[in-house]
Amino acid sequence: MAELDFDRRTRMLNAMVLIRVFEERMQALFAENQLAGFLHLSIGQEATAVGVCEALETTDYIVTTHRGHGHIIAKGGNVDAMVAELFARETGSCRGVGGSMHLTDPEAGVLCANAIVGASIGLATGAAFSSQFTGSGGVAVAFFGDGAANQGIFHESLNLAALWSLPVVFICENNMYAEMSRQSSQSLVSDIALRSIAYGMPGVTVDGNDVDAVLAVTQSAVSRAREGDGPTLIECKTYRTSGHFEGDQQTYKPAVEVATWSARDPIASFVARYPDLDLARANAVASRRVEGAIEFARESQPATTADLAWLTYADARREGAST
Repeated sequence: MAELDFDRRTRMLNAMVLIRVFEERMQALFAENQLAGFLHLSIGQEATAVGVCEALETTDYIVTTHRGHGHIIAKGGNVDAMVAELFARETGSCRGVGGSMHLTDPEAGVLCANAIVGASIGLATGAAFSSQFTGSGGVAVAFFGDGAANQGIFHESLNLAALWSLPVVFICENNMYAEMSRQSSQSLVSDIALRSIAYGMPGVTVDGNDVDAVLAVTQSAVSRAREGDGPTLIECKTYRTSGHFEGDQQTYKPAVEVATWSARDPIASFVARYPDLDLARANAVASRRVEGAIEFARESQPATTADLAWLTYADARREGAST
C-alpha cells in the first residue's frame, strides 16, 4: 500500500474520531434515558466504515444495518439530523419516528439503515441494478454482519449480482458475533470471503481494524465495479467492544478476547502509524461538532403522530398532516 498523503490521513482520522465521539456521547445520553428506542454501537469498528467510504464518491450509495451510525458519518451524513432522530425530533432524518435503526441521508448517498438482518444486501443489489440500468456510473455498497451472511438473501443477491455483473461491493463486517452467538457456532467456514468462489466473484479478507488496508481493497473493488466488471465480496475482520445493544452485559465474551482486540484499537493504531497526526485536535473538533448537534436536537420540536402519518400514508401527505 502506498502511504497516504497528509490531508487524506487527517481526513480519515477526523472521520474515525467523529464516529467514536458521536457513539460514546450517544451511549452516555442513552444511559441517562434521554434517547428514544434502541441503540446499537460500533465502537471499535470505525476503520471499516471510514476505509470503505473513503473509496466512494458522493454519488455512490451505501445501505447499512441496525449498527449504522459509523457508516453514515463516514459517508458524510448530516450529524445534526442523526442526533435529532435519536432524540425523536421533527428535524431528524426520518422526522423523529424512525430512530437509530432507520436513519437515512439521500444527499450523502445513504439510502437507509435497516433493522432487518441481511436486508441491506438485497437493497444495495437493487441500487446497483438501477445504476447499471440508467448508466449513472454509481456504485452501491452493502454493509452487513457475519450473521447476515447465513441469510438466504445473501445467496440470492450475490448470485444475481455476479450473474448480471452489477456494480456493487458487499462489505461483511465480521465482528465474530451475531448478537450473542460466535461465528464459529454458526458456520464451519471461518473466512466468509471464501464464499465468493461459489458465485464467481472475487473475495478478499482484510484486517478491518486497519483503515489503510480497508481503503486499499475497497478502492480496487469499487474501481472494478465502476468499470463494469461486477461485484466483490470483502470481509473485514473486526470487533465491537460495545455490546450487541446498549444494556447487553457481554457475559459471552472472554475477557482475554476483549483485551486483545482493545489493544488493536483502530484509531490508536492509525495514530501510531502516522505520528504527525493530531489526535487531540481531532477529538476537540469532533466534540464541538457532536455537542452542537445535541444542542440542535434539544432545541427542535418533538416528533408527533402527524409526522408518523405523513411518512406512512399518501393521503396524509396530500392533506399536509404535518406542517
